[in-house]
Amino acid sequence: MLYIVSTPIGNLKDISLRAIEVLNLCDYILCEDTRVSKTLLIAYDIKTPLYSYHKYSEKSKLDRIITDLKNGKNIALISDAGTPLISDPGSILLKRAYEENVEVTAIPGASSVIDALVLSGFDLENFQFLGFLEKKPSDLKFQIKKMLFFDGTSICFESARRILKTVEMIKKIDPERNLAILKELTKKFEKRISMKSEDLYSYLLKNPVKGELVLLVEKGEVVDNTSIEDTIELLKQNFALSLKEAIKLASKLKNCNKRKVYEKFHK
Repeated sequence: MLYIVSTPIGNLKDISLRAIEVLNLCDYILCEDTRVSKTLLIAYDIKTPLYSYHKYSEKSKLDRIITDLKNGKNIALISDAGTPLISDPGSILLKRAYEENVEVTAIPGASSVIDALVLSGFDLENFQFLGFLEKKPSDLKFQIKKMLFFDGTSICFESARRILKTVEMIKKIDPERNLAILKELTKKFEKRISMKSEDLYSYLLKNPVKGELVLLVEKGEVVDNTSIEDTIELLKQNFALSLKEAIKLASKLKNCNKRKVYEKFHK
C-alpha cells in the first residue's frame, strides 16, 4: 500500500499517533530531502529506511516504486513539511498507483494552507489556493487579478525575497484590499501581519520579513480597472463559465454593450 503521510510544518510535536505508526510499519519512506526528514525520524525513534524522492528524480524512480508496491511492499510518501502533494512532488506517483490498482490511503495532518487560513481572520466559507506565485511579472499580475476578483479568500505561497514586490503590485491595483502574511507557522516566532495592501507595503519597507510565508488576500469589491479581456478570462477561470456566459456577465459588470464586447473579444 502507498501511504500519503502528513508531517509537522514546524513544530515536531504536530504529528499524529497514526502517522508514527505507519512510518514505523512501512518498508521504506520516500521524502524530498533525507537530511530534513531524518530529524523527524530521529525524534520519534523511527528506523525505517529513507529514500530521496523529489521533483528531479520522481520520474526516473517511478517504475521501481510501483514494482515494489505491486509486490506487496508498504511505502510512505512524506514531504519536508506538511501534507504531501500540496505544491510538492508526488502527483505522478499517485496517478500511476491508481492506474496500476495499487491501494492508496492518506494519513491527515498539518497543512500550512489550512493553518494560515484559520489564523488569517478572513472568510473561511469560500477560499482558493494558488500554490507558489508566478515569477514572470505579466503572469504574476494576472494571478493577482485572479485573487482580487475571487469571491472569497485567496491563499498562496511567496518567498520572503519577493513578498515586497508582490504586495506592491497588489497595492497598485487595489490599495484598500486587506492582506495577511502568516510566517513561521507553529514555530516559536510564528507571526500574523495583516493590514491594507498600501499599509502593508509601507510596513514591509521598514520591516523586512524572513522565513516561510503564506500570503492571504481577503475578499473585496471587483477591481474596476481590470480590462474587459481580463474580466472575461477571470470569470471563465473562477466560475467555470463558457465564453458566451463570461461575456454576458462581464458586460453587466463593466456596464458595456454585450454585442460590442463580443465583437471586441473576437477581433
